[in-house]
Amino acid sequence: MYNNESAGPEFDEFLDLLGERVRLKGWEKYRAQLDTKTDSTGTHSLYTRYQDYEVMFHVSTMLPYTANNTQQLLRKRHIGNDIITIVFQEPGALPFTPKAIRSHFQHVFIIVRVHEPCTENTYYRVAVTRSKDIPLFGPLFPKGARFPRSPAFRDFLLAKAINAENAAEKSEKFRSMATRTRQEYLKDLAENYVTTTPIDSSTKFPLLSLGGKRKEKLKGAKGAELHSAGALVWAVTVVQGGENNGLSLSCLLGVSAESVVLIERSTRTVIFNCSCRDVIGWKAVTEPGAQGGPSLDIFYERGEAVTVTTSESQVEDIKEVVQRLELVTRGCEAREVIPLRDGVGQPGFLMSEEGFVTELQRFGYAESGGLQLGARVVRLCGQVLVHLSLEERSRLLRTAQKIHITVIPPDENGKPRRSFSELYHKAIQDAESKSGEGQSGEAWVLDDDEEVEVDGGRGEKEEKKEIENKTSDSETLKQELLGEQMVFPEPMETDSLLSPPSLPLLRATSLQDSMKSQSPEVTPVSVTRSYSLEEHPPYQDMIEGYAVLSTTDSSEEEWQSISDLASACRNILEALSREGEKCDSPGHLEEKVSQLEAMLKRLQDDLQKEKEDKAMLQAEVQSLRQNNQRLQEESQSTVSRLIKVTELLCNVNKPC
Repeated sequence: MYNNESAGPEFDEFLDLLGERVRLKGWEKYRAQLDTKTDSTGTHSLYTRYQDYEVMFHVSTMLPYTANNTQQLLRKRHIGNDIITIVFQEPGALPFTPKAIRSHFQHVFIIVRVHEPCTENTYYRVAVTRSKDIPLFGPLFPKGARFPRSPAFRDFLLAKAINAENAAEKSEKFRSMATRTRQEYLKDLAENYVTTTPIDSSTKFPLLSLGGKRKEKLKGAKGAELHSAGALVWAVTVVQGGENNGLSLSCLLGVSAESVVLIERSTRTVIFNCSCRDVIGWKAVTEPGAQGGPSLDIFYERGEAVTVTTSESQVEDIKEVVQRLELVTRGCEAREVIPLRDGVGQPGFLMSEEGFVTELQRFGYAESGGLQLGARVVRLCGQVLVHLSLEERSRLLRTAQKIHITVIPPDENGKPRRSFSELYHKAIQDAESKSGEGQSGEAWVLDDDEEVEVDGGRGEKEEKKEIENKTSDSETLKQELLGEQMVFPEPMETDSLLSPPSLPLLRATSLQDSMKSQSPEVTPVSVTRSYSLEEHPPYQDMIEGYAVLSTTDSSEEEWQSISDLASACRNILEALSREGEKCDSPGHLEEKVSQLEAMLKRLQDDLQKEKEDKAMLQAEVQSLRQNNQRLQEESQSTVSRLIKVTELLCNVNKPC
């Protein structure tokens, strides 16, 4: 693969899909360690942009070729030091195995095989193999999937490669290498760039009269360390099993830009860790004289909590931890709400199984106490909500002497706060649950050619009868047609610690007789499948018609009128069928059909007129509101002027 001197038409077609060829000499954007001055690494390369990433490919056929040198070091020095490698296989190429390439850096291989190249029906098949210590990354795809040559396949391949590099940075090998590099930089900084010579601004800069103020500025702003990407550490005490009979552990609390970690000081073992994106809120107690001393509850994932305490003299540490959490997480301060029961003993709110407030009694005790729709209940009567069953929750709400709940308010958009792990697992579960079922609820089987068959033996009469039955009940129609569609998973959002990715491309041809034909060791990948309404042509028109109705007006009166219209149509069709049995005259049937069409047209005109009248009424109401507001403003202005005139008159009449 390193000895291919030129690219064939199949490889050129693949390169044109991925990016554009650029001239290296004089190139000013991201260059991926390629020479942009003397052309020592080739004259051209492949470059593209994807979202916020700049991607420069190390293409084997564009790097310099050395004759009579099987190692091709000028190419291997770039491709062999990359983490992600894309191997392009032409038709007839031998199977690829990562054992054929020895490298300490190449950890992920993306194999792309072309079928029917340089035609209108060109498509690709993809396989991925990775090292054992690299976690799974997306976007996932079905086994044996065929990707046609399109911009969508380009976006999928680039997202897969970028996510692969971000996942590789989380592996133990690259993490230890990054740590060692940081240590060497810090060591060089401490040994070569530190001086013990004091600098006196009054003697060095005698012309400056504000030397004292300059010294204060050099100290830096207070709390600047809270913006550090590394971890900040505080000495805390963790109570396990409750405050009364629990076990106290002396720990170190570390909060970095990515993780929250608790390490026991004596054994130096990690007893707790979670991602900052999984922190949904916290509750701090810093008042002097509080029972148990200063403490901090950190709520994460599904509402679980970890509690840390400090001594009275370290209350500022709790405030610093809260400031740090506000900077590196998306959580917020939790609230304590004590809603009173109403006259019938109800708390005045309802919550889902996950703890989200779904219904709230207007002007009730719960709402006046600060409870909001979309808020997340994390504690109920001092107990963690996720550890309580539904029966235990109901019993506490009914029988507790005083309802005491800890809630996390919704975000600035009014949406409930969920952790990143919840959103990710929910998306995976939805994808797995929908990957085996179609829109009609029947099992869909994917074969090697990606062909789908869904109940192809039904006749046209049965389909029409099924549509008529569904139309008879508007609420059932509303529920069935508003189901969510499964879409292809978006690329995972990951933060890169390294420079923008440079991806190597290798060309595998059918002339590689020297390569061993071993079976590729490919890591199994989960299966997902995207569906669209185009796969159900009998229902396409009906769904589009419903979409128009739902966007124009969704009031209950209009749904009732549509239901009445459907019932009337069904009755007319039944009467028409009975009369058709009695009278065989075609003219009589045509007359009934024309009457039915006229009736439907009148109903549609009436419905349109009602909509126009409603729009006019809304416009008039809006105009009256504006006039009312204007009159109020004028009256207030008049009153203020009268008050000023009165004050002036009073001042004039006063004796001197």
